[in-house]
Amino acid sequence: MIEIKNLTLQRGTKVLLNQATATINPRQRVGLIGKNGTGKSSLFALIKGEIAADSGEIGLPKTWKLAAVAQETPALDISALDYVLQGDTELQHLQTALQQAERDNNGNQIAEIHAKLDEIDAYSAPARAAKLLSGLGFSQEEHAKAVKAFSGGWRMRLNLAQALMCRADLLLLDEPTNHLDLETVLWLETHLANLPCTQIIISHDRDFLNATTTHTLELSAQKLHSYGGNYDFYLKERAQRLANQQAAYTKQQAHIKHLQSFIDRFKAKATKATQAQSRIKALNKLELIAPAHLDSEFHFEFATPEHLPNPLLKLEQVDLGYGNEIILKNINLSLENGARYGLLGVNGSGKSTFIKALAGSLNAQNGQIIQSNQLNIGYFAQHQLDTLRDDQSPVWHIQKLSPEAKEQDIRNFLGGFHFVGDMATQPIEPFSGGEKARLALAMLVWQKPNLLLLDEPTNHLDLDMRHALTMALQGFQGAMILVSHDRSLIEATTDQFLLIDSGSLKTFDGDLNDYRAWRLAQENALAAPAQSTQSQNRKDVKRLEAQIRQEKAKRCKPIQQKIDQAEKEMARLQQKQAACDEFLSQESAYLPENKSQLQEKLAQAAEVKVKLAQLEENWLTWQDELEQLNLAIDAEFASH
Repeated sequence: MIEIKNLTLQRGTKVLLNQATATINPRQRVGLIGKNGTGKSSLFALIKGEIAADSGEIGLPKTWKLAAVAQETPALDISALDYVLQGDTELQHLQTALQQAERDNNGNQIAEIHAKLDEIDAYSAPARAAKLLSGLGFSQEEHAKAVKAFSGGWRMRLNLAQALMCRADLLLLDEPTNHLDLETVLWLETHLANLPCTQIIISHDRDFLNATTTHTLELSAQKLHSYGGNYDFYLKERAQRLANQQAAYTKQQAHIKHLQSFIDRFKAKATKATQAQSRIKALNKLELIAPAHLDSEFHFEFATPEHLPNPLLKLEQVDLGYGNEIILKNINLSLENGARYGLLGVNGSGKSTFIKALAGSLNAQNGQIIQSNQLNIGYFAQHQLDTLRDDQSPVWHIQKLSPEAKEQDIRNFLGGFHFVGDMATQPIEPFSGGEKARLALAMLVWQKPNLLLLDEPTNHLDLDMRHALTMALQGFQGAMILVSHDRSLIEATTDQFLLIDSGSLKTFDGDLNDYRAWRLAQENALAAPAQSTQSQNRKDVKRLEAQIRQEKAKRCKPIQQKIDQAEKEMARLQQKQAACDEFLSQESAYLPENKSQLQEKLAQAAEVKVKLAQLEENWLTWQDELEQLNLAIDAEFASH
């Protein structure tokens, strides 16, 4: 197990951990959560031995092998497959030893090494590495491609594959989904759930945490708080803990007030001096309980756009691509005001190409893109962080957009993104990736767009900022197209899906669970032996989809019946409640002659309220059970 005892860590003048204590047992999958800057990555550095604690200790079993994702990838000439294989350090060591034994012509040593290689299943290593690469979105041809030929985001995927290749006892993952698309995140969830090792995962993706973790460790107020469940479990338990803390705080404050009152009244009186002094000592020794705080430091919203034309944008028989290569063909779309689309599609299908064309940075090769003359696009893409001026402040960046704006108005606006005090006026060079992403979002909000094009806007954002962005997008009055691997954001802010598949754009009729099942069916069909005709392939996909539906129908039926029955009963009770409310809203209900009927209706209303509350709680529980069961069935079919 991992034992953290009385750990104190200070970075510069900032204390990150103060006498923190926690225990992580073998095979637990732990989500390490906390606001940006609280010290999560520093705790990882402590575990890896890269930095030392100021006091206290972290104890790990001496025999444990540790794996973590490298933050830098050298521009190597070796292939992607060979780079991933380097993650298995024991395999690399044995292969080096075997080469030396063969050079020495040492038959006994050669036999021993081959036995060890067989023991660790070394001969399947290339196949396992290839499976990791394919799961992380690399095509078969790219397995042989040199590492130096990949861009930064794809090199981070290679680093992730290399870490997963290690047969580790402890796996540390710091924001593993940041450079992944939705399909790859879904694959990674299943893969991590099947790994037989202890895992500590830093992530700001609540769905990913719910799918991959069994326990939660919160870093807040310089302490570590342990919870025996995933992120949703943590939210419920934390709410209860904070409620208890607030109650204890209120009670203690009353006690402090009572002691202080006695001290103030009697400390000057000789006859009461001893009692007053004892209360002063008691007050000084009292361990103060902090008040519970739930408020987010982020508060912003999208202003009503100055114009809301309809349609905002039209694409008519549009072909998109680069040079002579057409990536998307014959796109037709009328983007109406108020439309809220989630854009789906595998990596490399053309999502970014489509978004660039809508943003006006890529011209159509054929057809026409017609923009309203009142169109005002707010475009967020990761590369925009690179366009920020490191030598300038957040205030300067907003002033470049609106030179006429007053500095105080800008500072007030930036405060909603938690750029307060000197942080608003100092250069952004030392800002973290999350802070720069917040600034890019602030610049977008400031421009009052009527069309939002968001390409992975949550990368680097912590959970509080993601929640604030979700709330702001829910209130946005224009149109929006969103590409994101954050399912909570997609589900909370969009109401329709567009799918890019096989070079075409079409609507996708269903939710994200349906999309996951459809993708699993596609992947299983591709993995199966090739059929003689394309029609046979389509039949296989349909058959697999039918099998998934049948399995869900069979295993989900008992829960669904409970949900249906609860909904019928809630509808009946709501009608009864409405009848009671209608009677109680009448002045005649309170006349003396209606006293008995009034008492009866009041009793009915109270009874209905209790029953409804219980039914709604049961309904929510069953809905959660149904969702988890559906995900489990999808994962079972994915692993076959």
